Amino acid sequence: MRKKEATILIVDDDDDILFSARISLKKYFSEIITANNPKKISNHLTASSVDVVLLDMNYRIGFEDGKEGLYWLKHIKEISPETTVILMTAFGSVNLAVEAIKQGATDFILKPWNTEKLYGVVNAGLELSRSKRKNTQLQTVQKQQDQDFHQQTEHIIGNSPAMQSAVKMVQKVAPTDANILILGENGTGKYVFAKEIHLQSERKNYPFIHVDLGSLNENLFESELFGYAKGAFTDAQKDTLGRFELAKGGTIFLDEIGNLPLHLQSKLLTVIQNRKITRLGEGKERVLDVRIICATNAPIHEMVEEQSFRQDLLFRINTIELNLPPLRNRREDIQLLANHFLKKLNQKYRKKIEGFSKEAITGLKNYSWPGNIREIEHIVERAVIITDNDTIMPEDLHFSAKKINVHTENSLNLEETEKLLIQQAIKKHKGNISRAAKDLGLTRAALYRRLEKHQL
Repeated sequence: MRKKEATILIVDDDDDILFSARISLKKYFSEIITANNPKKISNHLTASSVDVVLLDMNYRIGFEDGKEGLYWLKHIKEISPETTVILMTAFGSVNLAVEAIKQGATDFILKPWNTEKLYGVVNAGLELSRSKRKNTQLQTVQKQQDQDFHQQTEHIIGNSPAMQSAVKMVQKVAPTDANILILGENGTGKYVFAKEIHLQSERKNYPFIHVDLGSLNENLFESELFGYAKGAFTDAQKDTLGRFELAKGGTIFLDEIGNLPLHLQSKLLTVIQNRKITRLGEGKERVLDVRIICATNAPIHEMVEEQSFRQDLLFRINTIELNLPPLRNRREDIQLLANHFLKKLNQKYRKKIEGFSKEAITGLKNYSWPGNIREIEHIVERAVIITDNDTIMPEDLHFSAKKINVHTENSLNLEETEKLLIQQAIKKHKGNISRAAKDLGLTRAALYRRLEKHQL
């Protein structure tokens, strides 16, 4: 019979009982720990993930009321709520058994025991412990995902060659377990692509855990990522899963990895290399079963040359490197994105805006988009809120005139471009003709002539 992966702790002041229980159970379970003093319980619970505790009821000679057993039962449940506790005594009574169950014991066994009965009780306790741990993990994962998924995942939108190339790469790498590094400017959709890779993978039915390393306090790095045991530090009131454990079976997305300081890079490298973590305050290693996707907007290859990012860590995280194009390099997709956000925002604000004017589309295409997709959503949202028209006009779009670029591949109409620049300059300077003219490099008279020409 193959042993079950489980840790069983037996606590009794009688060494013969410990020996007998160990011999009876070691052929069924992978790890059997014995302790002849209940004061050692805390050390064992923090050093290992104990599934079941077999706990004697009486320790002091002459005292057979079971009060000590009930005391240590309460202690165990406070330290490790998911651990199953089975009480054992040679002086069983119905009242004591009932009290033990009320205080959290799972079962009650009398000494001397039948080996088959002992195995059956411990095995049932093991299944209960695993069920509790699974429920705790699911609840924690759900809570974490409720926090992480405040960002709505959008479908990947774009017909440009650059985007189609990125999508094809996703389709190739998603079914594998390869580590992926996503590179791109702020707002290019790194989170969306990471989520899409997860959804197209065999891990899609397991958690997707997002960690923003850029906003993570250095002092919380290990406790957040690797978890901690109760009592590991002042505020550690209970055993807590880290992000890596929360992602068990699924994907962990380490965003803004380029912001990670060198001394923390080495700790992350060790975890990725060994595929094991150790919670703070514990000595037990836990095997990881996660897919790792990283992302950054930093020039990470240059950082390696400057020795501000570890080369060995880069080798570990970029088995596949996915570069996302900035919006200015995929102008064919700007109108698609604008219309997509308009449809979504019409629903959000209960409006019925039909679309964008020709001049507004020209303005969107000629803008430099330093904030990429995130910025276009913000600008369209603002326009939806402030416009009083059925169509979004250039004056509804709020971006700096100095960041408007003329791209001849999108528009060869000089009249439209001139009109747009004038509108943006006047809007920027709140109708002050002198300042708008100066910004445009014109005299006041020249600007007035152009206003008349374009009927502005």
